Amino acid sequence: MFFSFGIKDVIDILLVALMLYYLYRLMKESRSLNVFIGIMVFVLTWIFVSQILEMRLLGSIMDKLVSVGVIALIILFQDDIRKFLYNLGAHQRMRLLLRLFTSDRSAHKEKDREAIMPIVMACMGMSKRKVGALIVVERTQPLDDVAATGDIIDANINQRLIENIFFKNSPLHDGAMVISKKRIKAAGCILPVSHNLDIPKELGLRHRAALGISQQSDCIAIVVSEETGGISVAINGEFRLRLSAEELESILTSGLYGQPSGSAAQ
Repeated sequence: MFFSFGIKDVIDILLVALMLYYLYRLMKESRSLNVFIGIMVFVLTWIFVSQILEMRLLGSIMDKLVSVGVIALIILFQDDIRKFLYNLGAHQRMRLLLRLFTSDRSAHKEKDREAIMPIVMACMGMSKRKVGALIVVERTQPLDDVAATGDIIDANINQRLIENIFFKNSPLHDGAMVISKKRIKAAGCILPVSHNLDIPKELGLRHRAALGISQQSDCIAIVVSEETGGISVAINGEFRLRLSAEELESILTSGLYGQPSGSAAQ
């Protein structure tokens, strides 16, 4: 008896391969690649034992482990799964395609520049005076939960306002500022801190908080170091350090209108 292999089988294999590829990317971005490899080894062993060798006792034990393991994985990686599902529902690529075909693209860019330049100028001014700052620029994923941890401001983006908020004697200077829809939404916000061991030791708590929020959302997190005055940006869980005004402007411009690519800290 010959094994029938049709177009549906090809589609089935392609869909499974696509699912495994996205799971691989998800685990790699969350620094859990070894966990993904371990899961794949266990699944292949389970299939070999239960389907090929037909070991009933060992197969039934592994069946129970698989049932419990799925629940355990959901609990362990709930934040990563939430981010993955949100990205899936946000249709970011579709939004980018729609933007490419909009007739007022130049007008959008001009509005973006009007919102970006006060941020860049404020960061450069604070860098010269070595005033620490942490600014989170929202992109496609809402940061309402982060903004709720601070004080709602809802003001136009203004260089002096940004510098006053991060002034050393200001009650809001220790927290993060959230910028959403080209407005300063909140200040004094609390961010999740990254526990990545690869972060250089000279980078402080602001940098860890910037990396943490960039790992959980697609935002752009800007840090002005209080010790060195250096300007850094965290995107997609990666750092870009020692930025000039032109580089910061370029990152923000591509971030608000396109897809910025982060590069690891060197």
